[in-house]
Amino acid sequence: MNKLSIKEIVKASGGRLEAGNPEDVITGVRHDSRECGEGDMFVAICGENADGHMFIPQVAESGCRTVLVSHMEDWPEKVGKELREKLNIILVEDTEYALGEVAAFYLQSLNVRKVAVTGSVGKTSTRDLIYHVLSEKYSCVKNYKNYNNLIGLPLSVFQMDSSTEAAVLEMGMDRFGEIRRLCEIVKPEVGVVTNIGVAHIEKLGSRDGIFKAKMEITENLPTAEEGGVLVYAEDSEYLNESKIKGSFRQISAGTWDDCDYRISRVDDYGMEGIKFSLTFEDGEREVHLPLPGSHNALNAAMALAVGRLLGVTFEEGCRGLSKAVLTGSRLKKVTGKTVTVIDDTYNASPDSMKSAIDVLAATRWTGRKIAILGDMFELGDTEEKGHREVGAHAAASGIDRLYCVGKASDFMADEASGVSESAAFRAEHFETKEEIMNNIRNYIKEGDMVLVKASRGMKLEDIVEELKWI
Repeated sequence: MNKLSIKEIVKASGGRLEAGNPEDVITGVRHDSRECGEGDMFVAICGENADGHMFIPQVAESGCRTVLVSHMEDWPEKVGKELREKLNIILVEDTEYALGEVAAFYLQSLNVRKVAVTGSVGKTSTRDLIYHVLSEKYSCVKNYKNYNNLIGLPLSVFQMDSSTEAAVLEMGMDRFGEIRRLCEIVKPEVGVVTNIGVAHIEKLGSRDGIFKAKMEITENLPTAEEGGVLVYAEDSEYLNESKIKGSFRQISAGTWDDCDYRISRVDDYGMEGIKFSLTFEDGEREVHLPLPGSHNALNAAMALAVGRLLGVTFEEGCRGLSKAVLTGSRLKKVTGKTVTVIDDTYNASPDSMKSAIDVLAATRWTGRKIAILGDMFELGDTEEKGHREVGAHAAASGIDRLYCVGKASDFMADEASGVSESAAFRAEHFETKEEIMNNIRNYIKEGDMVLVKASRGMKLEDIVEELKWI
């Protein structure tokens, strides 16, 4: 991070300097008191479980001398007059909002090409692929860790400095207005929408609501004449030229004949990766991707489209894709003592569940193929339907066993058992993960390949750890 003066922070945040030196500078921004150190500014967020103002003593002890706060009463007694006189105290009405304002000011000071990515499924993978494509030409950054919300994205912005030439910023949301606010901070020149699914439908009411929330990404895009572009995965219902409105340029990717980047002939080698043909204005070209999942053909196509918009050649983009590594536990191969695990425990939706099952089914393997799948959250009224769809897909995929974990996953097991036409296939339900973990050796044997996937809150990474030792 480049230096920011206290005076600049006060102006950008719309706050007031209650104590301290306006000429002092910071070289980092933190919201976790445990990460604070000398040169940092601590942002005291009032969260659901804790008030960040309570950690100001620890922050000061770490050497941090600047705090962004929303109140100065009810601080711990340790923050007496002597300590307050040592701090730069910037008082604002709302620290979360002010954090975004300071991030917007800081980002505007940098000469950075900016790409924003959202979608119900696949946004992190697509962000990662765009990052690898752009990194062939630019000094590029992406979100710090998985920071993609109203706190995390601004903190990611402060990871940039004068050497940064391009940024790919994932934008998450679970309510209306969130992506709008993130785009106000970033002001991207290119927006990317991976799909309109059912994740967060519980809070947004319907897929129409999800579409409306995702399309907030377009509200801060420049016009086509000014270089504004929306790249999206085309579908017949939501993401198409007749449905998307705006003065920006539109570029579509998918398997439809009218797509600007048309995918065909996808060869899926399971955990060994995929190969596909891509037709665009330069003709038809072949793309190899060392990542599992035929769904990643679409993510790669969008990444190449973004790259070409920002001056990356097709050859450079493919070279970047060949180096791609995905963030977190996304279809990650884990080799245990006698069992091979596909760890996809980061999150789950009906679409991503089906894609993961397809990866397991397509992988060349001499032993059994087993899926341990847990509940998918935030599906609202579509909960039963979504779980039954996954169960039916698993039963038809050709895998050997399906073990379902959690209350809603009972629908998954029930559907799989009811529709399977294979005498060898078995589906079984477990109310809790502890139930299957306590008897894991009765279900998993030497030489098995096991896919583990569920919504993040199920914490099925515990099962992955158990499988390593079989």
